[in-house]
Amino acid sequence: MRNRPLIFAAAGVLSALLLSLPWLVPHCGAAALVGFVPLLVAERLWEGKGFFLYYFGVFLLWNAFTTWWIWNATPGGAVFAIVANALQMALVFGSYRLAKRRLGSVLPYIYLAAAWIAWEKFYLDAAQISWPWLVLGNAFADTTSLVQWYSVTGHLGGSAWVWAANLAVFGIMVALSDGRMTAWNAKARAAAFVGAAAAVFGPMAVSPLIRHQEAEDKIDVVIGQPNLDPYMKFRSYTQEQQDRIFLDLVSPYVPEGRPSLVMAPETFTSSFMLHDPASNASFGRYRLWLQEHPDANLLFGASAYNVDSRRRDILSFRHGNAWLTSRNSAIVTDTSGRCQVFHKSKLVVGTELTPYPKLFLPLEKLLGGDLMGKCVGQDKVSCLRAEYPSGNVVFGCAVCYESVYGAYCTAYVREGARLMTVITNDAWWGNTPGYRQHFNYSRLRAIETDRWVVRCGNTGISGIIGPDGKVLEKGPWWERAVITGKAGLLDGITPFVRYGDITGRAAVLLFFLLAAAALLRGRKTSNS
Repeated sequence: MRNRPLIFAAAGVLSALLLSLPWLVPHCGAAALVGFVPLLVAERLWEGKGFFLYYFGVFLLWNAFTTWWIWNATPGGAVFAIVANALQMALVFGSYRLAKRRLGSVLPYIYLAAAWIAWEKFYLDAAQISWPWLVLGNAFADTTSLVQWYSVTGHLGGSAWVWAANLAVFGIMVALSDGRMTAWNAKARAAAFVGAAAAVFGPMAVSPLIRHQEAEDKIDVVIGQPNLDPYMKFRSYTQEQQDRIFLDLVSPYVPEGRPSLVMAPETFTSSFMLHDPASNASFGRYRLWLQEHPDANLLFGASAYNVDSRRRDILSFRHGNAWLTSRNSAIVTDTSGRCQVFHKSKLVVGTELTPYPKLFLPLEKLLGGDLMGKCVGQDKVSCLRAEYPSGNVVFGCAVCYESVYGAYCTAYVREGARLMTVITNDAWWGNTPGYRQHFNYSRLRAIETDRWVVRCGNTGISGIIGPDGKVLEKGPWWERAVITGKAGLLDGITPFVRYGDITGRAAVLLFFLLAAAALLRGRKTSNS
């Protein structure tokens, strides 16, 4: 066939586009349900060598189409993230092609789905070099009406749905093209079509049946979006000027006589010494401001440091006669000067985190400089408390990148959080799909935890999200703004929070079983 190369190229580009649409175009999550079909068709028809480069190219296009915007923050990081993530996807797909030689019938396709989801779970739970932005279940972050059942499965349940739908459609296409379906009786054909339809449309039908809690208790929230360009932050304004911009911005909106939570974005305050908060000038200004607003608690992000007389972490660094440990922290305080702190744990590789430091620190030293961030997260998730005369409000605060991790965020609820907050700074990427994608992931966290999510971004998007993932209040992008409203306080526990990531665990188990079966079958063949 003379046009075969062109057909294969078109199939590869079509797969990349279909898989990218949910991240780029609103309400297009369903495109992922057939996104792998052209690639699977190409894999079935390919003859000869060179196919690894083909499907690696497909995954490279998908990653580039959806996450090219990382370049605005770090060109090197963008190249690494796009190439490394595409390579891992290609290795998973390549392992399926190896398993296909040793497993018969539909088992290789079950292996493919299980291996892919097991890899996603590894990214989410265990890997220090972790980039789970394109977890397949995230495809529905802007189509949340279809995935209310994430409260049961989490977003890896969405990954399972994507694979089930793609494989069902592909299976019907293969049965029709091979002529096998004509040999089936009417009941078998009906069962095949009904099964495929259930795989594609069943979760959509279930979603409206899921119900979320009604909030009897609510709290006023005031979200300050100071809109400071992070690339010019300290060239344009001193820290005192930045504090004043924020405090003057939110002051007219703080309610009198009612408890309220006022929010500032991630790393809004600099050089916060955790052992001595009073030494931080910004903290002093906040305390004076809170005396004028005694019914408010203030949540703000800080570039913070622990100071110790001896080295307590491999990433700590010497400063004079002391050792400093860098933190990206969320801090809540009130008129009493009480200071509660949570340290971001899911850190961005490169800019914040040196992964596997025993390996990378010597390499970095050989290359002659501080090439990666040295932040240290805390070992265990903890909640913060907004304290009022009428009682405390326990809430979780996911700092920026942490809001991408579904199972991780459930730990806040298990620790007692009645409300979820997110503080972030998405300005590094500019006006690109990145900040919109990040905002929508908070909608998935709301569904999974059955909690209201209140989000504060330096330049946007700030907003209030209900437990069903609906956006109730939303601020502008790259404008100075204040978003106000009431956020519900809830106590119920979803199955996903209670039982954890059952989908991911099942996929890991199935992957190991099928991988073992493929290896044993290959060994048996070689010995015969």
